Amino acid sequence: MNRKECLSSCRLYGIVDMGYTAEHQILPVTEKLLAGGLRILQLRAKNHNPEHIENMGRQLAPLCRKYGCLFIINDYPEIALNIGADGVHLGQTDIPLREARRLVGDDMIIGISVDNAEQAREALDGGADYIAVGSIFTTSTKPDAAQALGLDAIFDIRREIGDEVPLVAIGGINRGNILDVIHAGA
Repeated sequence: MNRKECLSSCRLYGIVDMGYTAEHQILPVTEKLLAGGLRILQLRAKNHNPEHIENMGRQLAPLCRKYGCLFIINDYPEIALNIGADGVHLGQTDIPLREARRLVGDDMIIGISVDNAEQAREALDGGADYIAVGSIFTTSTKPDAAQALGLDAIFDIRREIGDEVPLVAIGGINRGNILDVIHAGA
């Protein structure tokens, strides 16, 4: 199964954030996530320099491969290429999707964060392999994201993009609301 086929079949997308997980805990936390069945993992590190992110990515990439998990680097297509990651995740203010695609090629996964259906349509038309929406609920872990977009944002985006690509929801999701998020279309 290739990267993009695996992406379509995965049900849980995890994020290890170097800003919220102590560095000495990143590998053990990641191993627990992978042992629990996680099949897509994103390394997010908003306040770290690219060399530090690449070093951590080089440690996580083989661990993800060991478990058959897709490994996504946040924000840096060049790091994703350098370490052999499966993909890169971009925000609205990062490198443009078309430029990232030229850098990483057609085989690498590119995901895009969006806040609304219009941005989702642009991402889909631009060639995104998956779309992430959030923050669905209020969260302190994504202060740079729009807060509490709600389940209607998921409905609206799913209606706009259909089933063409996977839709990932982030922000404030927990055991008490995850089924609502899934039923909304994520």
